[in-house]
Amino acid sequence: MNNAIVKTNFSLPGQKDVYIGKVRDVYNINDEILLMIVTDRISAFDVVLPEGIPYKGQVLNQIAAKFLDETADIVPNWKLAVPDPMVTAGIKCEPFKVEMVIRGYLSGHAWREYKDDKRSLCGMPMPDGMKENDRFPAPIITPTTKEAVGHDEDISKEDIIKHKLVSKEDYEQLEKYTLALFARGTEIAAKMGLILVDTKYEFGKKDGKIYLIDEIHTPDSSRYFYKEGYEQRQQKGEAQKQLSKEFVREWLMANGFQGKDGQKVPEMTPEIINSVSERYIELYESISGEKFGKADSQNVLERVEKNILKFLQA
Repeated sequence: MNNAIVKTNFSLPGQKDVYIGKVRDVYNINDEILLMIVTDRISAFDVVLPEGIPYKGQVLNQIAAKFLDETADIVPNWKLAVPDPMVTAGIKCEPFKVEMVIRGYLSGHAWREYKDDKRSLCGMPMPDGMKENDRFPAPIITPTTKEAVGHDEDISKEDIIKHKLVSKEDYEQLEKYTLALFARGTEIAAKMGLILVDTKYEFGKKDGKIYLIDEIHTPDSSRYFYKEGYEQRQQKGEAQKQLSKEFVREWLMANGFQGKDGQKVPEMTPEIINSVSERYIELYESISGEKFGKADSQNVLERVEKNILKFLQA
């Protein structure tokens, strides 16, 4: 039985409003605390797919909580507590209107652009003669706009500053944090036998101070390769074995869907849903180095609400 949470509709003490994202439902409590419920919704190509994936929300929330703790010495972050396996409570910040995407390897969107003979992404040069999944000489920061609806768009540092999306001083600080977080994520991944290929970070500001917000180093926001066999696969021109949401995108593309107008999402059978759930649990164990403990799934909505109320009362 698919007892995944795809929707919440809580009425919480002090609740001011609720933001429904592609995957997260974020409840604003008294303009001071945000309660981020990581649902089991799954999105690809900026489209939310029709079925939820059991345990996906728990996987993402617990990975993000772990990495927020492991990078708190680099940049302050928004996390205050994890009242439920699917919920993080944190400081309400004013988010910056850009996402800081950083790439160590020529993969995914960067590779699709490169294949179209583009040698620059967001104003960052990409050297000639590279193959898919080759390592860049140094990581490149390729920001995107943060759109409430529709596709996020690539944007250069110059345009971000010119259009006053972020001040020059703040943007340069975001770049420093992004490089340092990626370096830490790369170190942690290497200990797990993984390569952190690319990822994105979101930041916000509260009382003049910059905070890392949202998720970090999860398989929804990051791409990982297995370290073992990486060089051999590159030399042979073979696809890399990867830990990311790319397998969902590949399944959709193989079934004729890339989020374009007129395209229909293929049917998500129970077998597909279970296989995606199992892959997310494998991702958790590979990335965290810990065994995944499935939370009680008898009545997930009831459990989540009860744990949130307990946290708010405390």
